Order: sequence, then C-alpha cells, then structure tokens
Amino acid sequence: MKFSLAALVVVLALAHGSQAAQSPEVEKLAQYFQDLSAQLTSTTQELVQKIQSETFVEDGKAQLQQIQAQLAPLAENMQAQLKPLAENMQAQLKPLVDNFQAQMEDLFRKLMDQTKSLGQ
Repeated sequence: MKFSLAALVVVLALAHGSQAAQSPEVEKLAQYFQDLSAQLTSTTQELVQKIQSETFVEDGKAQLQQIQAQLAPLAENMQAQLKPLAENMQAQLKPLVDNFQAQMEDLFRKLMDQTKSLGQ
C-alpha cells in the first residue's frame, strides 16, 4: 500500500507540474488523483485501525502483504502508463505556458512604462 501511495504521489507530481497547472483538463485530472489519493489514504487508515482492533492481527498482516504484492505490479504498470501521458501533456502545454508568460511579461513592461510616464 505504501508503495502504491508513493507511486500515486509521483504520478500526481508529474501530472501537476508547474506548466501543466494552466490547463483545466490537467487540473481536473490532478484533482481526481488527489481525491483518489485521499480516499485511498482514508481507507487504508480505517483498514489499519480495524486490523489493530481485532484479535487476528497476524492474519490481517499476512493478507495485507499478499494484497500489497498483488498491487505492486499494478502500481508500477499504472506509473509506467501515466508517466508518458504526463510528459506528453507537459510537452503540449509548455509552448502555451511560455507564450502566456511572454505576454504577461510584455503586459507588465507596458504597465510599468505607463506608470513611469504618469509619474513624470
């Protein structure tokens, strides 16, 4: 479970890069993964509390280890599939973000020039 959470955090970090944050679709995707991560964390915490309160803690640990072993390849596969997607989205959005940044810098320069001319 910890490994899959770590993999999910890495995927979130890739999907929620500084350039990718400008796109509504990417924000929705990032929000979805954040919600999924929060739900997974909450469910994991509840499961841990239930296991600790039962007398069959050892059996529960063995079952969790089996589940973790089953989910580890799935998490690796998911990470392998989402990493190229995140990189592709970032590559597509980078020119847009760079253009937007250049426009904002130009607008800021014009605003500063106008402010200077008003002060003179």
